Amino acid sequence: MAVRKRNVKNEISLLSALKELCGEREISPEILYDAIEAALVFAYKKTKGADRDVLVDLDRETGNFKMFELRSVVEEVENPAKEISLEDAQKINPHYELGDAVRKEVSPADFGRIAAQAAKQFVVQKIREAERGVIYDEFNDRAEDIVTGTVERIEDGNVIISVDKTEAILVASEQIRGEKFQVGDRIKAYVAEVRKIGKGPQIFLSRTHPGFLKRLLEMEVPEVQEGIISVKSIAREAGARAKIAVYSNDENIEPVGTCIGPRGMRIQNILNELGEEKVDIIQWSEEPARFIAAALSPSKVIKVAVNENEKVSRVVVPDNQLSLAIGKAGQNARLAARLTGWKIDIKSQEQAEGEILPEGMIEVEILKQQPKKKKKKKKKKNKNTQQQNQPQNVSGDAQKVSDEKVSDEKVSDEKNSDEKISDEKISDEKVSDEKISEEKVSEEKNSDEKNSDEKVSDEEV
Repeated sequence: MAVRKRNVKNEISLLSALKELCGEREISPEILYDAIEAALVFAYKKTKGADRDVLVDLDRETGNFKMFELRSVVEEVENPAKEISLEDAQKINPHYELGDAVRKEVSPADFGRIAAQAAKQFVVQKIREAERGVIYDEFNDRAEDIVTGTVERIEDGNVIISVDKTEAILVASEQIRGEKFQVGDRIKAYVAEVRKIGKGPQIFLSRTHPGFLKRLLEMEVPEVQEGIISVKSIAREAGARAKIAVYSNDENIEPVGTCIGPRGMRIQNILNELGEEKVDIIQWSEEPARFIAAALSPSKVIKVAVNENEKVSRVVVPDNQLSLAIGKAGQNARLAARLTGWKIDIKSQEQAEGEILPEGMIEVEILKQQPKKKKKKKKKKNKNTQQQNQPQNVSGDAQKVSDEKVSDEKVSDEKNSDEKISDEKISDEKVSDEKISEEKVSEEKNSDEKNSDEKVSDEEV
């Protein structure tokens, strides 16, 4: 009987092809070797029977393999495919005892066509499962991070995005209000969840998650990424407004200004990604009252009363700031409550006047109110009093307006002075004209009298 020789060259080239496949699919070679061994076992059982215990030994260097049937040593054989008597086992090797496993090489020269096809399908299936496992592990490690992808297609408002040769989904509810995407657009999104299902891992993205805003801030502000500035909390209503509380671990670095950047460049890059959404950056404070007051920005706060046990607060704002503190449809107050984790009751100064604080509340004054001064009769002194009542920290714009007002008054005085001089000049010219007119009338009168005298003289003659 002729023995079929193995073609070593073909086996080595097959092994090289398998290694190249592992590199392309980013699969560990060990996973592929295990799949090949399992496929050989599967093919052998297809040929000889499924009730056999088979072991495959695959050489990772040459690609050669050996197959062994395993049978347990027993006193009385019930299943010849899996068991062998002690007497027969000791004929093979005298050292065998009851319970040992006898290995018998059964490497076939070739498999049948059906068995080979089944082995091929088995290997392909194992490769796909390995790929899915690699993808799941990769994106599971990238959860709560930002990825960049290309829009592949849009189905019922859901955007399918290609990210590193993998499809991820951005559902309609996780899109910022008013956003519109087209096929081919490059977009950034936050990995919200990675699910492992039968067809493979399913990656869900989000652009409305507060974590998306936090990651954008880390990308634009190196101090946040390095941990010098900490993001304490974020409250967000995607597409409308968001509030971020930040704190500096270095007393020499001002957190709010650092996050905004020179000329607002850092925060502007974030706003460009978010569209029309507005972002308030607030300095976090260990004192709840001051943190709550800052969270209600841009509204000014006079005083805050807090109950730390129940996390309830009452905030008093100036009468003209009540609507600003509450915000449109309560948005500002709602975001401030989410940011701080406190229940906030906002009242105007007039509403809070005379109210008694509930038991357990401690009130903290935030903005000091100056007592009102009586108005004086003289207008000039009233202006001086008004200027004295103004705060010392005058903004540049207010000072500019004041300078322009003084300049206008000066110009007005000069103009009045010029008009007065002009009137006097006109008056002098008028007096001069009247004088000339009187002299002319006097000359005409003298001339008439002279002519009359001459006429009388002629008559006498």
